[in-house]
Amino acid sequence: MAQSSFDLDADIVELTPFVPGADATPVVPLAELAFRSDAWLPDDTLHLRTAFADDCTIEEIAAKLGRSRAAVATRIHDLGLRRNSQRSWSDWDDEEMARCYAHEPAATLAARLGRGVSALYARARLLGLSEPGSPPYSGWEDAQLRAGYAKGVPVAQIASLIGRPFAGVIARASALGLRHACQPDDWSDAEMNRALELAATGSRYVAIAQALAAEGFPSRNSRSLGQRLRKLGYGRGWGRPWTAEEDALLRHAYATGASLTPLRERLGRTPHSIRWRAEALGLRGSHVRRDGFRQGPVWTRQEEARLRAEYGRVPTREIAEALGRGVRAVLYHANRMGLVHGFMRAFSADEDKAIRNAWLHGVSMVDVAAALGRDPAVIGKHAARLGCRFTDPARPRRGPKTRRANRPPVTLHSLLTLGSALPVDIDLPRAA
Repeated sequence: MAQSSFDLDADIVELTPFVPGADATPVVPLAELAFRSDAWLPDDTLHLRTAFADDCTIEEIAAKLGRSRAAVATRIHDLGLRRNSQRSWSDWDDEEMARCYAHEPAATLAARLGRGVSALYARARLLGLSEPGSPPYSGWEDAQLRAGYAKGVPVAQIASLIGRPFAGVIARASALGLRHACQPDDWSDAEMNRALELAATGSRYVAIAQALAAEGFPSRNSRSLGQRLRKLGYGRGWGRPWTAEEDALLRHAYATGASLTPLRERLGRTPHSIRWRAEALGLRGSHVRRDGFRQGPVWTRQEEARLRAEYGRVPTREIAEALGRGVRAVLYHANRMGLVHGFMRAFSADEDKAIRNAWLHGVSMVDVAAALGRDPAVIGKHAARLGCRFTDPARPRRGPKTRRANRPPVTLHSLLTLGSALPVDIDLPRAA
């Protein structure tokens, strides 16, 4: 019968009850014991279960039964009772958290406090507590792990239920020899043949697993399905090195202008794998369908010419709006064309000299940025690397100020010619 995974409700605190010591078999006969006045009678246990189910605090239960808080907490732990309490946290709860959180499993401490594991973790975060290590697994945690794997509960939800990391749950299940219900090992020949047929259509592993379950085969997750298909020799080219024959076939497709879709199916490669191999072989742009790998409208030569002329000089968002494309599409295509943004290109020796001259002669950073075609923030950062901070109070100042409209335009050539009239009493700062 096919088993399928299911999601847990938010109010579930355990998958199966667990009573400590219930599965232990005594090796010697039990001796008769004298009756104790503080023994737990059946009526006391019934009252305890009822009050615990009504979400009474442990102090209230202890007052009703005339027992100490520690005795009630111990009895609750011995009975394996758990709940998601909605009561406010008391000072005693916080003190117990601070004392035991780093030394006991979260599931054990949650049972003693009558709380859920998730509520315990949330309270520990509010109190600033942390776990220095990983405590050993308790019997209750192992019981939930076995029940969850048998019922097909997702591993991530089991980890959240018992308060353990995802990787730790998988490692513990492996140590216990458990196999998840969504990963049964009873693969039949009919199921494997049908899985290979569906994989040949190019469907995703998730869709293949759903199709197999709809046809009456066991429900499996995509990971187990992928592992089985790879064991059968099926692969989709991920990480597989390219052979000389595949390279020759790819070159032939580019030379003849053939469609690349049959090539992907024949080689078992993804579109990204073929594109990257074509770039490595220097075939980029040589196919007649040069934009065959991308979706959306094809870039025209007029659009590319405009992009080449404005990229780095006009804000990318304005270019995208003018071309009717997204900003990311403009950035990707500029990268494919080998364009480098003006704000990101390396500084030349002439630009470094122009920045030093501007610093010495009191030219503003905004004028320097306009002359070099860069962002003022980029100029300021690079000038600081050269040791010429434009915000330095000791920087030489320009002569009598004139209106910006009356000043001659600042260009790279004008900044370079300023070096012929350096003040004699000023030393050029050195780069940091």
